[in-house]
Amino acid sequence: MEKTARARLNGAVSRDPLEPKAGRDTVRRHNLSLVLRAVKDSGETTRAGVSARVGLTRAAISSLVEQLLECGFLSESGKTFSGQAGRPGTVLKVARTGVAGLGVEINVDYVCVCVVDLAGTDRVRLVEHLDNRDASPAQVLHRAARTAARALVSAGEQELRPVGAALALPGLVSCGTVRQAPNLGWSGVAAEAPFATALAALRPRLPALPVRSENEANLAALAELWFGALGPVRTFLYLSGEIGVGGALVLEGELLRGAHGFAGEIGHAMASAEGPECRCGARGCLEQYAGQSAMLRAAGVEETNGASGVAELERRARAGDERALAALERAGLMLGRVLSGAVNLFDPAAVVLGGIYRPLAPWLIPRAAAELSARVVSGLWPRQGVRLRASSPAADAARGAAALVVRDVLTDPLAYGERVPAG
Repeated sequence: MEKTARARLNGAVSRDPLEPKAGRDTVRRHNLSLVLRAVKDSGETTRAGVSARVGLTRAAISSLVEQLLECGFLSESGKTFSGQAGRPGTVLKVARTGVAGLGVEINVDYVCVCVVDLAGTDRVRLVEHLDNRDASPAQVLHRAARTAARALVSAGEQELRPVGAALALPGLVSCGTVRQAPNLGWSGVAAEAPFATALAALRPRLPALPVRSENEANLAALAELWFGALGPVRTFLYLSGEIGVGGALVLEGELLRGAHGFAGEIGHAMASAEGPECRCGARGCLEQYAGQSAMLRAAGVEETNGASGVAELERRARAGDERALAALERAGLMLGRVLSGAVNLFDPAAVVLGGIYRPLAPWLIPRAAAELSARVVSGLWPRQGVRLRASSPAADAARGAAALVVRDVLTDPLAYGERVPAG
């Protein structure tokens, strides 16, 4: 007993392993990221400004900045005068050329590809409207790869070098596989590897890009967080209206993923127990009332092309068409009914309506807000206000996917710099 006690005091008894101590290389990697993110968040600044923000000495900042300039992550120009004694500083910005991210959204009736630079600016965007339900998963992924290859050519013409790709996929996504996407008819479909192979075959002389994947609503929510107009709001529920209805919950700036990574499937929350059968096999799911197909069908709008169908529904609503208004009224009612349960459970600061809900928000929000006001038990949901709002036009899943790649670069620029020395 005495020996055991002494052993514990001396650390002889096994404990959880500790991470290796931070060496010079690890510290430098961290500080390079710190400086790069400080410049990116500032828009433009000086070495002195970075030093004041991150708390490192000016000498250390100068060394780190020079390394980032050499690597091509930063650019400098001109002089800025602070009004204080000392030499004017050069203006630092993240580079508009070089490292970038590629985002590819595959949805039921379109493929959207975009390239963003280190500042998060959308530099290339290509959209193809087509019905992916009529093709095999391999065909859909090859179509997306062709569009991505075209976007990469455009990026190269702007001297951008995407270092990775992220797929935004509908349904349940885990470990590079779409576990279930009822509206596409996909079940257990591997997506990352076939897309990467197809893209590499279209660019045989160029290095293959690493590919990752994520649920499209999650990426749209992150795009709203990073590029939208939420201000200080960092806890919100995001709804992505498309053929189906996706959802994502962001808590204090982080996605709530759930035990298996499938949190947010609000489109399959029950809106009416006696409702129509859903593609998922259940009855009365929200998307049977507030999904794109359901709203167009209820409004009597032909669903030949999703984008034009939604535009026609919006046009009819603006013109006061009774059937269109009734369809949107019912969709807003069901949205409010389901959202009230989510709000009572998670208490988000805001609910954001994205995808096709953004142009239809003027008709959806009033009925949904009334339902929320009646059902949210805290009594803190006003019928008029900004807690229920349309998404920003600057945020969508494709941009969120591309920005995910860029954030990897910002976290560890040393891993992506072509000319950065290791020390």
